Amino acid sequence: MFRSLQREIDHLFDDFSRGMPSFGDGDGGSMQMTLDVAETDKTYEVTADLPGAAPENIDVSLRDDILTIKAEKKAEKEDKSKNYHLHERSYGMFQRSFMLPTGVDASKIDASFDKGVLKISLPKLPEAQANVRKI
Repeated sequence: MFRSLQREIDHLFDDFSRGMPSFGDGDGGSMQMTLDVAETDKTYEVTADLPGAAPENIDVSLRDDILTIKAEKKAEKEDKSKNYHLHERSYGMFQRSFMLPTGVDASKIDASFDKGVLKISLPKLPEAQANVRKI
């Protein structure tokens, strides 16, 4: 039973992100937004690493049940007096979009950003919350 439930949860989150763009290209190369999606009895929780992105350069939007996270990490001005031996840091625009799972209360979605980490809480409607009763 547990494996069946785990497969259903895995399938849900595969559907959650299928067919959506995962990253974009910037002038300095491409960046991929890494994230975790977790589920509790009452919410889905998305946690995205956005190191180097300023809060004013992050946009979280919802349109037609598609949640989109966009961010931009702006390049520092290159110091022409330096001779770079290695230049690996990426910058530019990147985004990630997800189709909301059934049962999310879109009017109560909340987001916070602290120390390079974006957290989005997607509360479930009461009828979608786990109704577990110990027998």
